[in-house]
Amino acid sequence: MTQNDIAKTPHPPYYAVIFTSHRTHIGGEEYLKMAEKMVSLAQKQPGYLGHESAREDLGITVSYWESLEAIRSWKMNGEHLIAQKMGREKWYSAFKTRICLVERDYGMEELG
Repeated sequence: MTQNDIAKTPHPPYYAVIFTSHRTHIGGEEYLKMAEKMVSLAQKQPGYLGHESAREDLGITVSYWESLEAIRSWKMNGEHLIAQKMGREKWYSAFKTRICLVERDYGMEELG
């Protein structure tokens, strides 16, 4: 999946983690390297289904997971904990995480 692809998720139910953020102007290159590392690491986690991300002034990343347990395991991953700490201390001026149950989804292919 390339950076701008729409994630191909299974039929619901599954979970979405919506991470919304405002970046600081600190550590741009370091941040990008860590973000790439986190994507690669998340893709290897049990229960990971995909993700979508967009950034301009407001960054939004949505990751999709099979279960709440898979989300908890990802949140507690040691390398992810380091990235979370760096985010709180220097990369984000504000952020919010939301966890949602996806009960229904559809796309253009279903509208025809």
